[in-house]
Amino acid sequence: MSLTLHSAANATLVALIKPLAVQPGFVDTRVRGVQAMSWDRYVASSPQIYEPSLIILAQGSKLARLGPRTFEYGAGHYLVQALSVPFMCETFATRDEPMYGVAVSIDRTVLSELVQLMHLAPDPSVKAQTPESMTSAELDASMRESVERLLRCLHDPLDAQVMGAARVREVLYAALRGAQAGVLRALVEQQGHFARIGAALQFLRDHYNEPLSVDDLARCANMSASTFHEHFKRSTLLSPVQYLKRLRLLKAQQMLIGEGMGVAQVAHKVGYQSTSQFSREYKRYFERNPGEEGDRLRFSA
Repeated sequence: MSLTLHSAANATLVALIKPLAVQPGFVDTRVRGVQAMSWDRYVASSPQIYEPSLIILAQGSKLARLGPRTFEYGAGHYLVQALSVPFMCETFATRDEPMYGVAVSIDRTVLSELVQLMHLAPDPSVKAQTPESMTSAELDASMRESVERLLRCLHDPLDAQVMGAARVREVLYAALRGAQAGVLRALVEQQGHFARIGAALQFLRDHYNEPLSVDDLARCANMSASTFHEHFKRSTLLSPVQYLKRLRLLKAQQMLIGEGMGVAQVAHKVGYQSTSQFSREYKRYFERNPGEEGDRLRFSA
């Protein structure tokens, strides 16, 4: 695609996203699992966590840092967030040129159904490999067209109700035929280590405020504790204990900013027994006291 056509195609996506982005940040749409995204200012690098999703950008750019890896993805690209892993995120946008994008949740059940229907030949390497949990790719024609159809669907209540799920399915199908198909296949390869870690992370996200041990998580993944620890760290670049701590702190931040809850209440709600310990760890991770979050806007994470 030529530069002119590429710019025109991105402009079409922007025109479709803009009416859906009624406020900065992530905004729910008429279709479950699909959110419009926008920012009209630069957002400094800060800890973030996304649910497994495809993040498609039509304008502006983001810089993601996951462990030693740093990569930028911008207009006409999409991020594959296969596992819900904490990372550092920096957003580049201005009032004159806001960032616009759309986030499409990765439904593992739908993904698995699609892989089966595609009759893909078994790939022995998928079971053993531990792919990168976060990758990016350029929008190819198929992916771009499927995203555009999804966005058009979101503007009509009846279309969204009747065709929304099918349009999301189409986007996931296009991704399975794209450059990053391998990581998506690994996510639903039931006997593979990557998929088992994905299941353990889902369990963690559902039970993060409860007392959990590595043995509990290993059993959830149907792995020995030592094998689980090895593949967990390889997939997330964190130990299970480090991951749980960061997940709790990120959930706490959401509560402090989005729900206006008190520090002690939030500390208890995310699983801390000691408010002082929570405050210390929060300040160490976010470089500010949890009590300061009340003055921050919801979209400034």
